Amino acid sequence: MGIIPIISLVIFTTALSSYLLLTSRGRFLLKSLVTKIKRQEWKFRYGKPNYLRSRFSRTTTIAAIILAAVIAGNTVSAKVTGPPPVSLKSVSVPEPDNLGDFVKDKTAAIKLGKTLFWDMQVGSDGKTSCASCHFHAGADNRSKNQIAPGLLRVNADGTENPDSVFNVGGLPNYQLKPEDFPFHKLSNPNDPTTIVSDRNDVSSSQGIFNTKFVDVTPGNAEDKVTTEPDPVFNVGGINVRRVEPRNTPTVINAAFNFRNFWDGRAQNIFNGVNPFGLRDPNAAVVKAVTPNSLEFVKVSLKNSSLASQAVGPPLSSFESSADGRTFQEIGDKFGRIDRRSLSVGKGKKLPRKLAKKLLPLRPLGKQLVHPQDSILGKDSRSPKPGIKDRTYTQMIEDAFKPEWWKSNRLIQVDSEGRRTFVKRPDRSLQTNEYTLLEYNFSLFFGLAIQLYESTLIANDTPYDRYLEGNTSALTAQQQRGKGLFEGKALCIGCHSGLELTTASVSSVAKDGRIKRAPFPPNSPEDNGFFNIGVRPPTDDPGLGGHDGLPGSNPLSEARLAQLGKFKDLLGENPPTLSPPLNSSETVFANGAFKAPGLRNVELTAPYFHNGGQATLEQVIDFYNRGGDFGVLPPLNLSPEEKQELVAFLKGLTDDRVRFDKAPFDHPQLFIPDGHVGNTNYVVNDGTGKAKDDTVEIPAVGRSGNSGTPNFLS
Repeated sequence: MGIIPIISLVIFTTALSSYLLLTSRGRFLLKSLVTKIKRQEWKFRYGKPNYLRSRFSRTTTIAAIILAAVIAGNTVSAKVTGPPPVSLKSVSVPEPDNLGDFVKDKTAAIKLGKTLFWDMQVGSDGKTSCASCHFHAGADNRSKNQIAPGLLRVNADGTENPDSVFNVGGLPNYQLKPEDFPFHKLSNPNDPTTIVSDRNDVSSSQGIFNTKFVDVTPGNAEDKVTTEPDPVFNVGGINVRRVEPRNTPTVINAAFNFRNFWDGRAQNIFNGVNPFGLRDPNAAVVKAVTPNSLEFVKVSLKNSSLASQAVGPPLSSFESSADGRTFQEIGDKFGRIDRRSLSVGKGKKLPRKLAKKLLPLRPLGKQLVHPQDSILGKDSRSPKPGIKDRTYTQMIEDAFKPEWWKSNRLIQVDSEGRRTFVKRPDRSLQTNEYTLLEYNFSLFFGLAIQLYESTLIANDTPYDRYLEGNTSALTAQQQRGKGLFEGKALCIGCHSGLELTTASVSSVAKDGRIKRAPFPPNSPEDNGFFNIGVRPPTDDPGLGGHDGLPGSNPLSEARLAQLGKFKDLLGENPPTLSPPLNSSETVFANGAFKAPGLRNVELTAPYFHNGGQATLEQVIDFYNRGGDFGVLPPLNLSPEEKQELVAFLKGLTDDRVRFDKAPFDHPQLFIPDGHVGNTNYVVNDGTGKAKDDTVEIPAVGRSGNSGTPNFLS
């Protein structure tokens, strides 16, 4: 070969190895490459499609595998010059640049948001709040009546094929047990071929009963509804609470996400009405040019996926609303939504009635507020429930600019949905007539909840303190786990950045909303969304689904770009890809879900979008074997390395979250925790619904408490 070529090869190999091993960019590129090579080895082994066959030479593949072995087998130390590491404290919480066009007083809006988030009166039943599914580390640790069958299952051609059979527990109202997990059982957790049983059920959150919305009674927390037979969620013909078809993610640190919900349907742009941003051409609110002159306007607030997310559940007939309710009716009291919010409702509902219902009610009128609550303490009526001297009307007027709530005109909506501005009548308001404040209630609700949730930032973990220079903040075992997280275990490929997710606003700003996968055939994909083989894509298409609006456009932004709809539906030009996007090439979207941030993951079991793993040890076993459905590469972690990874993940817990300290303190909450009885028998409450078992979550002030049990502990 000759001495000069050999020397050149050695120099090149050394330089390449140094780059790949000692620089963050190099390590990321190498991890991506190794991940995909291992993935393709797996696909070769089990007969999956091979995307590498025409792209990588044998030499390149072998070289990359050798370098992977170097990473796996050696500890590399390097003194890196430059600024010291920074923690999540250095990352600004994303916020719309035009927030000031709507919000008059941010502090007042945060107070309104916390009140609405925790208020049980928001739900159609007068019991269900946002917090009912987000009360424990921002997630849900209930374990009775928390199973949904595979309601989101589709056929291979994408047509709906819901599965209504309960495999876990056999029937609704089941009390989960540790031995039920994982849902995909193996005799050897390191060998994906040793399948014992497989169940496509979902461990999630119970919400509302199957009821039909009739009307609200302003000032009454409970809507007028009629109970309708539920063909799925019933025990002996008696309705039980429906369970959401996806596991509940935490709201803590969700402010950093570019899009929200597992499938990303809560858009980065908030349109003031629903989760769909610019995708919905009919979404409009009303602005008072003068108190006597109203006009319909379309609004667009970027970096507001939390607001987009917030206005979904109140109208979901699975989560907190009777079927048929609208937001203005929540404001009068909420409405009906279909598959767009993952329910099985019977049509579209708009955000009117919730306002009519809530405005005359005392905020948090069923719940105690701790006198030392970090936001609401000064307004506490303790030992009486609710807050003092403020109505929701006053709270909205304190928080928002008057052009969004102050008018002498009404908005009248007829039975066909036509809207007309009319003078205020002398008689009492009918439920088809709304004040400006009622009509725009979704705007206030979404932005106030977003501003409150933007205070729920967990950035004081041992990991953050370690990044700030306190080398003793993580134990030696956790530091080894950190090395595995960033190296051999390949976690950082999806959980990168200080937010520990590539689905963050900063990641999208840096790398674009869509990009090409870093492995052949370099298919386009939505940044931050991955199919990791938790379930087959036909069980739940996730990002591969559609928004359900007229025209039913793909949720995948890469697919929108292929269709030439990116700018129209997302408000900006698509990123330029190299090579340019081809309208016929395959997009990675089916079965893909948003990569969650990992802080407090110790507290937020069960895990994944299907809630199919109950412990961090089960999660690590899942990744170690390469997932359950042949998508990821096996990691070949030793038992010690698994424990090191688990230890590191526990170093991502913020003790303020663990002990409900400010800003994670909260009012009292009563949550349905299954029903009196079991899977064979429930007690009829006299209306065809099962009687709830109810659990109290006590009010806690800024100093916190002693912590609450985790899932199944």
